[in-house]
Amino acid sequence: MPRRLAVLLSGRGSNLEALVESVHECPAVDARIVGVCSNRPRAPGLEIARAAGIASTCVDHRAYADRSAFEADLGAALDRFEPDLLVLAGFMRVLTPAFVRRYSPRMLNIHPSLLPDLPGLHTHARALERGDPEAGASVHVVTPEVDGGPVVARVRVPVAADDTPERLEARVRAAEHRLYPAVLAWEAAGRLQLGTEAVRLDEALLPATGIDFRLRDEVLEPC
Repeated sequence: MPRRLAVLLSGRGSNLEALVESVHECPAVDARIVGVCSNRPRAPGLEIARAAGIASTCVDHRAYADRSAFEADLGAALDRFEPDLLVLAGFMRVLTPAFVRRYSPRMLNIHPSLLPDLPGLHTHARALERGDPEAGASVHVVTPEVDGGPVVARVRVPVAADDTPERLEARVRAAEHRLYPAVLAWEAAGRLQLGTEAVRLDEALLPATGIDFRLRDEVLEPC
């Protein structure tokens, strides 16, 4: 049976679009996106899901007086999709430890930095302020520590001398669109063993920083 993926998002859905093209509609990848959930009713990503014929729903966090009530309904909405794996793709809400434990370790996230460096927000501006020669993105297991779970893989993106946060963000996003589908293809093939402390690929324990790639001519190359 294909692996059942549920995607959580808050915004434009560019990573969802890449996953639809590279995972959901690829016969070679034994996985299907069975549902998309957003916390914002006008998130463009919901339209991408509908256009692809994927079930979608919204649990608007603004309608709830507290986080626990929101997460109770969010979990109920996700459970209706009966997912094997939850895929966070630009989901801009911090999840409580209780919610994370409910699905752990079946949750992956993509973060726009080379974790464990630069967790949190504004990663591109912070990288430029420090004068970093490289930026990038990381796919990691979601744990109660924000952006702190074991890293599966990272993609490195060179920083140009004239970069702005916006230009760097655009290049990192293009790299994300290659990295996330690759990791999910590994998961669908049964090659990944996800854990809250460590991750294995083909039975081999991955280092704390996961597997490093660079993007050349839209192809991931190992570093």
